[in-house]
Amino acid sequence: MSALVINNVSRNFGGLQAVSNVSLSVDTGERRLMIGPNGAGKTTMFNMLSGALAVSSGSVVLFDRDITRLPPYARARMGLARTFQITNLFPRLTVLENLLLALLAVEDEVHSLYRPVRASHSTTQHAKRLLDEWDLGAIAGKNAKEISYGQQRQIDLVLALASRPKVILLDEPTAGLSAAEVIRVVGMIRTLPRNITILMIEHDMDVAFNLADRVSVLHQGRLIAEGDVEAIRNHPQVREIYLGVDDE
Repeated sequence: MSALVINNVSRNFGGLQAVSNVSLSVDTGERRLMIGPNGAGKTTMFNMLSGALAVSSGSVVLFDRDITRLPPYARARMGLARTFQITNLFPRLTVLENLLLALLAVEDEVHSLYRPVRASHSTTQHAKRLLDEWDLGAIAGKNAKEISYGQQRQIDLVLALASRPKVILLDEPTAGLSAAEVIRVVGMIRTLPRNITILMIEHDMDVAFNLADRVSVLHQGRLIAEGDVEAIRNHPQVREIYLGVDDE
């Protein structure tokens, strides 16, 4: 069964077509990588999938349900989560408070947002368990602005997982990280269960190819190639356009 189906999706900005008639299908449990040079349309595609940006034409289907016109919060409640290329934390709130806000958005207590988040004992305990599960409990009381960038990226991933997603969009999860931090974040992604489907943008090809089952390649807003890692490594158009290798 397909977890996510993109049918002839396009996005225009005035006279500029950022994404042009892209179709692809991601199977349940799959780790799909989306690559392409800067300006290929990858982030525009993620914005359309998450609902942050409307499609100009085409449709998006999540587990056989058309979500093309649904707002982001409705997609999130149907099991679609996303991380961002730039961390999306509230810098003056603690790590725990950031996670509590994410949990309140998906739990029954969402209607009690006028109360202090600490008032909910069960939600607080859930947040602490999540942080402990990912060995991040030691920074729970620190403000987000006080932790390292690598730790912020890890918390971004935990925030996305807090909604118990069925599909998660990872937008360059290792961008700007040190080698040690990359290892940590890759380890987190690798341990995610197969009942979570992953669609990922990643510029570090060593990281990306080690995580991916299949790869989709965008160039100038169009899908130019799809296949397993080995097929994409050896695809002549990909080697020339994306990797900068001309086989002729």
